[in-house]
Amino acid sequence: MTRRIVIGTAAVSMAVSLAACGKAGDDKDSGSGGDSKTIGLLLPENKTTRYETFDRPMIEAKIKALCSDCDVKYNNAGGDAETQKKQFDALVTQGIKVIVLDTVDYKAAKSWIQQADKKGVKVVAYDRLAEGPISAYISYDNEKIGRLQGEALVKALGDKAKSSNVVMINGSPLDPNAPFFKKGAHSVLDTQVKKVVYEQDIPDWSPDEANKKMGAAIDSLGKKGFQGVYSANDGMAGGIITALKKQGVKVPVGGQDSELAGLQRILAGEQSFSIYKQIKPQADTTAGIAVKLLKGEKFDDLTNTKVDSLSGEFKGIPSRLYDATVVTKENIGSTIVADKVYKASDICTAEYKAACDAAGIK
Repeated sequence: MTRRIVIGTAAVSMAVSLAACGKAGDDKDSGSGGDSKTIGLLLPENKTTRYETFDRPMIEAKIKALCSDCDVKYNNAGGDAETQKKQFDALVTQGIKVIVLDTVDYKAAKSWIQQADKKGVKVVAYDRLAEGPISAYISYDNEKIGRLQGEALVKALGDKAKSSNVVMINGSPLDPNAPFFKKGAHSVLDTQVKKVVYEQDIPDWSPDEANKKMGAAIDSLGKKGFQGVYSANDGMAGGIITALKKQGVKVPVGGQDSELAGLQRILAGEQSFSIYKQIKPQADTTAGIAVKLLKGEKFDDLTNTKVDSLSGEFKGIPSRLYDATVVTKENIGSTIVADKVYKASDICTAEYKAACDAAGIK
């Protein structure tokens, strides 16, 4: 499934590049005074390493490949919704007509997007579904990702799953994906473990805050009061595992995003699994849609479904939702390394060489 998506995206991308070769200034819909050669790119935070390491360079590179005389104006909000509003408003003021937006606060973005829409600005929601009249939404099946996380934690608990209590450390309440991860995980854990005995949402996906909440959970439940921990992503899993180590507690902990540090913890036996989401197809599709919007062209070939906003107010948003894979010690080599997300040499530093050798990663 995953490989077909990659190949399909590559083929679509080639088709887009052929269709998008004209001069950016030829866009009839840009309007006089509009910046018809620039696409805005706004990412939400930098505590999750994927945004600066993968998303930004991949989107920028694909836009350049499809439109050689296009520019990208990039900003990262550092987890602050007000900062992101200023960044968004500045792009609109500069006359930029297409903005790729990964929101800090999906509800707060509604009013900005509505105002921009009145000025003919097209917004592509990237990774997180923003409220408002957006042109397209490119992400993953996030509820399914939550189910995969729940299933992987149950598998890590093994025969003891039914008698196990679990702690849940969820993502930011401002991130529209977080409720889907949580819902998907609960759909599995609520029926396959004894009980979720402690649960917290973590603002800004903060590893430090996750560390504090895990410490509070241990204080509240006792060292033997839980047998596993669900962490919504790898960054927070790092903070959680530090808190567990400090108290001498060893239980299965899962994550998401396949961050380098998370993969190394998996090899070292400190973290049980992560979720691998192929960012390149998502980034390439988003870049393709943004360029087509800049040209005033249709992009039906790049979306394959429609979704409604979380409020239900905005319906039938053209979308593409990609799949994901559970990553464990056994398949890091056949997924992460094989897909060249990280080289074996990136993962297998001196500290992890023996673990890599044992896992057959070369």
